[in-house]
Amino acid sequence: MSYQQLYINGQWLSPKNGQTFSSIDPSNEQEIAQVAAASVEDAELAVQAARQAFDQTDWANQPKQRAAYLRAIAQEIRNQLDALAELEVRDNGKPLPEAVWDIQDAAGCFDFYADLAEQLDPNHEENIPLADERFNSVVRKEAVGVACAIIPWNYPLLMAAWKVAPALAAGCTLILKPAEATSLTAIELGRIAEKVGLPAGVLNIVTGIGGEIGPYLTAHPEIDKVAFTGSVPVGKQIMQSAAHNVKNLSLELGGKSAFIIFSDSDLDAAVEWIMFGIFWNQGQVCSATSRVLVQQEIYPELLQRLSAAAQKIKIGNGLDADVKLGPLVNAKQYQQVMQAIRQGQADGVQLLSGGQRPAHLPQGYYVEPTIFVDVPLEHPLWTDEIFGPVVAIRAFQHEQEAIQLANNSIFGLAGAVMSKDLARCQRVARKLRAGIIWINCSQPTFTEAPWGGYKQSGIGRELGVWGLENYLEIKQITSYSSDQPWGWYTS
Repeated sequence: MSYQQLYINGQWLSPKNGQTFSSIDPSNEQEIAQVAAASVEDAELAVQAARQAFDQTDWANQPKQRAAYLRAIAQEIRNQLDALAELEVRDNGKPLPEAVWDIQDAAGCFDFYADLAEQLDPNHEENIPLADERFNSVVRKEAVGVACAIIPWNYPLLMAAWKVAPALAAGCTLILKPAEATSLTAIELGRIAEKVGLPAGVLNIVTGIGGEIGPYLTAHPEIDKVAFTGSVPVGKQIMQSAAHNVKNLSLELGGKSAFIIFSDSDLDAAVEWIMFGIFWNQGQVCSATSRVLVQQEIYPELLQRLSAAAQKIKIGNGLDADVKLGPLVNAKQYQQVMQAIRQGQADGVQLLSGGQRPAHLPQGYYVEPTIFVDVPLEHPLWTDEIFGPVVAIRAFQHEQEAIQLANNSIFGLAGAVMSKDLARCQRVARKLRAGIIWINCSQPTFTEAPWGGYKQSGIGRELGVWGLENYLEIKQITSYSSDQPWGWYTS
């Protein structure tokens, strides 16, 4: 199937410059497809299509029709579940069961926002009591307008759903820019939109090199909102770009999340959740609990159990049976992760296990589950987001120390705490400075609950009703209802 066209204004168009780029299977480093590389001229066509669809159609005033389209998209994603999941594995590298999970979640996301769209009444206005009875005031919610969504490569279709579904539910029109490393399922989403008859211009999908068309889109005066998920450095660039127009902005950025494990924890459960918290999706998870703090009393035994369990993880092609750890997404990410590991070793940080390419996998971007222990607080392994299957572990003595160490970070996306003392868990959860806190688990994510972080981990929240509000503006309408003249300029 060809991926050499862009989905703009309900049509499939070849890039004006005729350029393409390669999509690479990270398991074997072989090309899957050539993908259309949009030019600035193509991006402009997408913006104008979205602008026209918002300004010149009744899309924003048809919540029930929008809900019907969202449900149709959800159903079509389910109809194509197996094919989409396999394509996601080939394009991204993740194990097939995880890809199936992601595609199912993407469909559920469209259904969830279909329900919220139906609850939106374009004529609903809430009365606001005022101190001055001569005035009446109402508040209404309206779609932001034209939105641009820039998504990462770690959950390709799911991250598209997190932005496309609430934006369309709110009545916005959208330009979707997928990551160049994993564009294929986003293009398939365009085919699904076409199949269900989504009106022209409502959703436009432009694949291409982010550094070439990204700044053009984020600074464009006809785009009212930018929603971005990705790294902190790119998030900062987008903030600067969007500042020219004081653009509505939501950012879900990086993390270096802490997992506090107290001495009364079940050790088997602790090992399971530590591994899931950092090795799921090859550690390419913004919320990954990559800093683990273990109370001193259980520190030696937990390390021993964790190392033994990590070495049993099956590594390989995500389409092979029982594989739990696939390749990293591309050569660039592989090189960055391996550089972080090598630097840690060169600096004398203790490597407990892993840290190599598996000997039986000479091709592909594979990295063993890697565990560093007694990591210095100032070392990049402890402070920097690595975005790979690399965990840094330290011991702590008491609760206050653990909280202080966990909060000592520029990031604040997520955190976790484990203990049989649930009162302590609740107490610690409320003291951690992060937007998402897990108790006796790590990483479960639900469409109904808000997602986003503190500090340099971002601005705003996705998912739940909060995700819908990302794409709504609040308008106040106040009326003077008295028969008496205002009389300001008369004596």
